Amino acid sequence: MMNQNKIDQFREKVLTHMDARFNTKAPENLYEPISYILGLGGKRMRPVLTLMAVDVFNGSIEDALDAALAIEMFHNFSLVHDDIMDDAPLRRGKVTVHEKWDINTGILSGDAMLIKSYQLFEGYEPQIFKRLVSLFSQTAIEVCEGQQYDVDFETRNDVTISEYLKMIEYKTAVLVAASLKMGAIIAGANDSDADFIYDFGRDLGIAFQLQDDYLDAFGDPETFGKQVGGDIIENKKTILYLKALEFASSDDKKELERLFSEKPKNPEQKIEKAKDIFQKSGAVDFLKKEIENYTQKAFGSLAEISAPKENKMLLQEFGKQLMERSI
Repeated sequence: MMNQNKIDQFREKVLTHMDARFNTKAPENLYEPISYILGLGGKRMRPVLTLMAVDVFNGSIEDALDAALAIEMFHNFSLVHDDIMDDAPLRRGKVTVHEKWDINTGILSGDAMLIKSYQLFEGYEPQIFKRLVSLFSQTAIEVCEGQQYDVDFETRNDVTISEYLKMIEYKTAVLVAASLKMGAIIAGANDSDADFIYDFGRDLGIAFQLQDDYLDAFGDPETFGKQVGGDIIENKKTILYLKALEFASSDDKKELERLFSEKPKNPEQKIEKAKDIFQKSGAVDFLKKEIENYTQKAFGSLAEISAPKENKMLLQEFGKQLMERSI
């Protein structure tokens, strides 16, 4: 429980720092949407990970707050623009920025958030600054590439498993990995430890996203927090769909392709049929193995970090909790 307290303390530090570093000023229509999206909550997982990484290497939490906030600012910028691309009405249960204001405001406020995230690095010493910004830019471009792959896959019928894994690595996992590596850089960790903590974050991020794909189809509606079967309704070609196509009998394959070419008024039957084929084909077992593989790879990298074992306990527990969400 003490460790949960520590995570809560880190989250509080991020929020306090956000209030201190960011306030709404003129022109209000540029800055109010930023305050709005930053205030919508969320777990603040990425900035908390930056502080957790600093803690592993006995660095200064205070020194890492600007970098942690840069990560949070970038993450929220990407959400504002993603919501415009997806025409999404809600984010974390509240109206999205482009719906509350308009699309132009969403674009411009998002742009300002991206610039603000870079400004937050300006207080770091030149050597640290260079390493942080270089990592941040590489990560930012990969997130854009991941988003583009995701968009492209919607209209393609020949997506491979390796392409799908690359998409989720870029779209989701690299930002988790970079959050951790930034903390390591600020704390003065050596290069191999900084790389190991990056690998831990990347593989845990991929495992987390794959588990999300599983829970989307087979999660408990009471605890999952999203509509179960949402990916099936949207005809999203997740790893379950791709593997089912590969493994299923020709009849089931035809049925699955038919199901994923339509958007019925009452999707319950479609969801059940698709899930049945996912199970029967062996796609579900394949996915569970992949989740396990990436989780083990992540913990393997964590074990390689040369910090004392007790310093790594918090990340170990965090990873376990993340992967033990309700199934």
